Amino acid sequence: MSKLLFSWSRRLQLGLLLLLAVPASAQRLVQSISSDWLFRKGEATTSSDGWEKVSLPHTWNATDVLDDEPGYYRGVGSYKKTLTVPADWQRRRVFLRFEGANQEAEVYVNGQLAGRHVGGYTAFSFPISKFLTFSGTKPTKAEVVVKLTNRYNPDIPPLTADFTFYGGLYRDVYLVAAEPVHFDLSNHASDGVFTTTPTVSATAAAVVVAGTLTNEAATTRRVTVQTQLLDRAGQLVARQQTRLNLKAGQAQAFRLALPSVRQPHLWTPDDPYLYRTVTQVLEGNTPLDEVSSPVGLRWFRFDAATGFFLNGQPLKLIGTNRHQDYPGLGNALPTALAERDVQLLKQMGGNFLRVSHYPHDPAVLAACDRLGILASVEIPIVNAITDSEAFFQNCRIMQTEMIRQNGNHPSVIIWAYMNEVLLRLPAGIKRDNEPGRAYLRRVATLARQLDSLTRHEDPARATMLVCHGDLNLYQQAGLTAIPQVIGWNLYPGWYSPDLQGFPDFLDRHRKELPDKPLLVTEYGADCDVRLHAAVPKRFDKSMEYANRYHEFYLKAILDRPFVAGCAVWNLAEFNSETRQEAVPHINNKSLLTGDRQPKDTYWFYQAHLLRTPVLRIGSRAWTLRAGPAAGPDSLYCRQLVEVYTNQPTVRLQLNGRDLGTKPAVFGVARFMVPFGNGLNQLRAQAPGQAIEDQTDIEFQLLPPRLASADQPFTEFNVSLGDERTFTDDRLHQVWVPEQPYTPGSWGYVGGHVYKLPGDRLPYGSDRDILGTDYDAIYETQRQGLKQFRLDVPDGQYEVTLHFAELEAVPATEQLAYNLAGEKAESGSAAPAARSFTVLLNGQPILPNLSTDAYLRPLQAASFKVPVTASGGKGIIIDFTAQAGEAFLNGLQVKRSY
Repeated sequence: MSKLLFSWSRRLQLGLLLLLAVPASAQRLVQSISSDWLFRKGEATTSSDGWEKVSLPHTWNATDVLDDEPGYYRGVGSYKKTLTVPADWQRRRVFLRFEGANQEAEVYVNGQLAGRHVGGYTAFSFPISKFLTFSGTKPTKAEVVVKLTNRYNPDIPPLTADFTFYGGLYRDVYLVAAEPVHFDLSNHASDGVFTTTPTVSATAAAVVVAGTLTNEAATTRRVTVQTQLLDRAGQLVARQQTRLNLKAGQAQAFRLALPSVRQPHLWTPDDPYLYRTVTQVLEGNTPLDEVSSPVGLRWFRFDAATGFFLNGQPLKLIGTNRHQDYPGLGNALPTALAERDVQLLKQMGGNFLRVSHYPHDPAVLAACDRLGILASVEIPIVNAITDSEAFFQNCRIMQTEMIRQNGNHPSVIIWAYMNEVLLRLPAGIKRDNEPGRAYLRRVATLARQLDSLTRHEDPARATMLVCHGDLNLYQQAGLTAIPQVIGWNLYPGWYSPDLQGFPDFLDRHRKELPDKPLLVTEYGADCDVRLHAAVPKRFDKSMEYANRYHEFYLKAILDRPFVAGCAVWNLAEFNSETRQEAVPHINNKSLLTGDRQPKDTYWFYQAHLLRTPVLRIGSRAWTLRAGPAAGPDSLYCRQLVEVYTNQPTVRLQLNGRDLGTKPAVFGVARFMVPFGNGLNQLRAQAPGQAIEDQTDIEFQLLPPRLASADQPFTEFNVSLGDERTFTDDRLHQVWVPEQPYTPGSWGYVGGHVYKLPGDRLPYGSDRDILGTDYDAIYETQRQGLKQFRLDVPDGQYEVTLHFAELEAVPATEQLAYNLAGEKAESGSAAPAARSFTVLLNGQPILPNLSTDAYLRPLQAASFKVPVTASGGKGIIIDFTAQAGEAFLNGLQVKRSY
């Protein structure tokens, strides 16, 4: 019997090799057409005026989302390209396939409309053969014109969101040529072949391939549909086929259940083993079409009490969200950058990616398949809905497109369809009035439609609806009862004051929704890598507050088995044009900077998630520091250094001197390091392990006595009304927090810290300051200032004063991303008048500085003035108010000689 089986298997493999050896020239041809496009803003014209050469991917909003002008271009943009189509393609069926174009598209070929598509984040495809005219054996030319608009359209999600709606052909475009008999290429831009694994266990797995075959030939065709399952090495594992007779113009569905796979090699994050299906249409021995799909054999479940299980084993899902933009490129990313993001998540030790808030480049899920990252994907219904049939229909189509285009990825475990959809109720609608109750009923109707559609399309994946932290409202609307999994975007300790609100909310969900599995789908704190605080406070945007925030949240998540997992908001900084804050137009709640440099929080998660030894000195980008000496005779300034590790203890050395060994508490070992002026070399080691890390830090020590001969004064930068340090690597400068004046030193005399009403900001403003890249400096100030003194030695100096009017400013609308629901605290009534004079060593260098002269609202203004210090009097800056209060935002003093 074994010999017969071996003989049959051997003949089968030889037969397959012969089939594979058949020339593939008759199969589907796919080629990118990303170069040599022309673009113009506005409608397409036959004139050459206004057109510029571009390559895809391309967006017309790469730069205007970062300038000081409010808003960005949301209108029409046009692209065109001349195709050269080979003569032998006249017997084929030719398609144009767009991986993504935002957000309403019309495609014309040789002046004729090929098709329209709505939605900016899923692919679409149009047949174009009927628009091509061939002549004999010569190639034919065809002009493609694409008209796009990223305008606001109430019938198309997303309506509003904390991200930028870039316009353009921002993903790749392909030309596809298929034989007349081919897998359905008009099935929502999918491959037309769908692979599922309806049952999987440790001992056996079922693989099913289904789809539709189309015959666009003029005659009946007798064909075979054949599927092979191959392992990673390309060896045959299983095979199945069926024969079909297709009449001219007929489309026929097929379903192939492959023989059971015995002892399958299971797909896991630690071992993302991929099989693949190769499905062909054969006419005799000639392949007409072929589609290959990855196959990961795994099973999973969510449990409301015990979390998430993969292949029968408990697994805490820990990862991040991701947006698809990059500095200088907008959302028009090369595939390599999309893949790199997934690699960075894997290198951190993450096992989960929430693809937010819309489907991303196909390369993202392909990378998740290869690297072992489980994924959730969603359509962009964000903040609110429009109660119209057109909006509902567009949502249903988007959900269908998302599932059919991405369903062959084994990494996908969740299809989601709403994010914070009750965050901003429409004008005039309240939760407790009849219009509000009617609106909530309509939202629930849409949710039920999408959930039902999703379970019908793909019953093997979980459905999820993502809510902001208003449990009462989502329960009132009935939304928590609809999906299989609830996602919560939770920000206690950020948008609301108390960190303890986070674990309290998790426990409340467990009590009130005991049968509903839970994912923490968003959490994070703004983190500007230039800002550091010795005493971090909520909303100070410092690295240190973000560190404490994530330490608190991760512990709460790990302590609760019923929390299936979490996704940090966000993997990397991304553009949100309407944001202001310390870094305008950027959401910097993230583990990486925009250019993908790790923040401390990245190393913190790595220390908890990786099984291999981890040891990283924190604040690696903070290699330029400054601070005052510890005392009158001290040559050192002590500052905190954190080391992230999964080892029990860490030893730290400074310039070869042992600073001792500290225990790592929840992944962090903390040292108070006595930095001296100049170069400081830090070296961290894990005792008993052959791992270490080191970094060089340049420290600018500020002498306690400015006239000290041992530590000569050179320069000084201070941020008024601020408790943080701001590091400017570009200019090699460090701005230190203000301090009150003491004789022999420096500091302010009189006044108070500027603070907005309410308790959200500890100090300063959250508005975009125009005319500067140093918003963090201009957003804080000391008001009612009487004097600023520096007891510097005699000599020649250069003094620069920085101002920005923060009070007499226009109010701004409530921020869409303010999840606490507080009113916007970003504007106040203009004071009756403001006028003051600045005197430098008794000379009125800035007389009558006022809102009518230089102090324009939210506009940076700076003045550089030379001054001589003589007679041991140092530098004295007096502020004399004529109306209102005098203020100062920043001060720089530099010794010339």
